[in-house]
Amino acid sequence: MEAGPPGPERRSSVISIDVRYRIRPWLVLLLLAGVCVSIIALVAHLRSRRHSTAALLARLPSDDAVILSIDFEALRRAGMLDALAGPDALQEPEYRVFVADSGFNYREDLDLALVSFHRTGAYFVLRGRFNWKVLGDYVVRQGGSCYNSLCQMAGSTPERKISYYPLHSNLMALAVAKDEQAALELGLRRSGRPQPSIPSQPVWAFIPGSVLKKAQALPAGARAFARLLEGAEALVLTLGVQGNRLEVLLEVTCRSGQEAASLVSQLEKTTSLLRELIARENQQPNPRDLSGVLTAGVFRQQDGRVIGRWPVERGFLEALTGGAL
Repeated sequence: MEAGPPGPERRSSVISIDVRYRIRPWLVLLLLAGVCVSIIALVAHLRSRRHSTAALLARLPSDDAVILSIDFEALRRAGMLDALAGPDALQEPEYRVFVADSGFNYREDLDLALVSFHRTGAYFVLRGRFNWKVLGDYVVRQGGSCYNSLCQMAGSTPERKISYYPLHSNLMALAVAKDEQAALELGLRRSGRPQPSIPSQPVWAFIPGSVLKKAQALPAGARAFARLLEGAEALVLTLGVQGNRLEVLLEVTCRSGQEAASLVSQLEKTTSLLRELIARENQQPNPRDLSGVLTAGVFRQQDGRVIGRWPVERGFLEALTGGAL
């Protein structure tokens, strides 16, 4: 028997069910707002990961390269940036002209600098505040050119060509190399290559063992020290703030615990020898010069690693900056 159309009682129950399960407009708006907030949070998270220090480091060429990181923002907060930079009176005239013409001053506008000193050139990823229009105009006035956001100009020598372009509104990719478009190499992250671990100190440098073996290519004052480290796999130097002074920290990764113990012994002997040489001159280590810094070094072994510390007193910084602190 076929069912007829719903009677009055049945229609009223259907209507009541429809009303009961009808989605309220305010609930739709609430759901949409939740979705929007989730999307914004996800985009912000992905963007922060893309612009993290580790992600930026992955853009730099790291094979057989010295990697340097300077956290200008942290140094400013600690009141140490001016001390390390020195007084304005000691700045190069060319730099003062650059600041005046381009409006860019690293003391105020730069927050982070990541640098790779590679065999093909020097590569920089810089985070800060950039007036791209003013910088581009400066490049053109210097005889350079800008096209599709890539700017290039001649450096101090024919083989030093400067190029840069914005990775983001607050990120600059910059290169000084023979290739006039070398900055473009920083546009992509390099995958599959080991990256140095990131120390917590505001200034650090990573030096691979392959570079330490080339002691003759280093400045004369660094050759003797580098020869002690020729067998190391890698070296990390950091500069951090400890109270009202700075501290230089050395961490050397050796091939074995035996080599690490030998290196500690050599470093201690070298430091003791320096103290003896100063004493023969009837002098005392001066905290305002390198004699005070180097003779204060202490070293210890931790498995296959060697850790050295050198405190840098405020008097040393004052001597460097001409008493500007």
